[in-house]
Amino acid sequence: MSLGRFLIRKTAIAIATMVAVSFLIFLALEVNVEEVAVKVLGQYSTAEQRAAWLLQNGYNDPFAIRYLRWLGNFVTGDWGQSTFFRAPVMDMVLPRLAASAILAGGALLVIVVFGLGLGILAGMRPGSLLDRVISVFSVVTTSIPDFASAVFLSGIFVFWLGLLPGASTMISGFSLSELILPVSVLGLYSMGYLARVTRASMADVMNTHYIRTARLKGAGMARIVLRHALRNALITPVTVIMLQLPWLLSGVIVVEVFYAYKGFGTLLYDAALNQDIYLIEACAMISVLVVVLSQILSDLIYGWLNPRIELGAKA
Repeated sequence: MSLGRFLIRKTAIAIATMVAVSFLIFLALEVNVEEVAVKVLGQYSTAEQRAAWLLQNGYNDPFAIRYLRWLGNFVTGDWGQSTFFRAPVMDMVLPRLAASAILAGGALLVIVVFGLGLGILAGMRPGSLLDRVISVFSVVTTSIPDFASAVFLSGIFVFWLGLLPGASTMISGFSLSELILPVSVLGLYSMGYLARVTRASMADVMNTHYIRTARLKGAGMARIVLRHALRNALITPVTVIMLQLPWLLSGVIVVEVFYAYKGFGTLLYDAALNQDIYLIEACAMISVLVVVLSQILSDLIYGWLNPRIELGAKA
């Protein structure tokens, strides 16, 4: 399948997925118009006030019309007004999303560099002492959930050693020291998981016939790994890396709330806590969009790493 046809197909699937999920989100949050009025106007509003608000905002229209109107507004950038913060949803979401992108980007850098590096080192010589040490480290890190890692690292570097701040509020502007702990917590779990996957993939590639042939010809280990083994060994790990993007988006919620980081995760948490219906809808749609785009990018990278497999085959 050509690249153009692949992109058209994946785009169509992405749009269909977004529409289906948007319908479910709207159904879950706005099927009961009385509840919507209460969430927007407050529980102390009168029945007359709610009825007037519902009429003014078109909530007396049929459900299908209300959904299509909401979907059209969302596509054109009209995400509504936050019922708790009393501000346009888009003006709140975009800066918070950028802040979370910085946090997730730092975590992804840690995951890729250390996860791939440790996995490649372990897979180059399966069964060696280095392989065993890295495997034990990977199992331990993947066994510890985010909140436990946050408590553990904070106990050491904040309360015991006093080297790092315990909150990442960024009140005084961007601070690299305030990013170290949240990035470490996010990266620690996935780094170990990626190292295990990379180690298994690398060990399989190192046992293939063309690697043995390269060894018999006298090629050095560095040349074998960089020119022959690495590209094929990266196929599975790259897919895993791309799957970490949706996980990072959900994982930042725990980490951001723990460290008081003003990002997308804390915004979604505050929206859910305060039943901010329009803010929840926007955050949910953005989360779905990130998942869909990461899948398309994963397929493209997969096809680039392994040209023998057509782009449409994995999809």
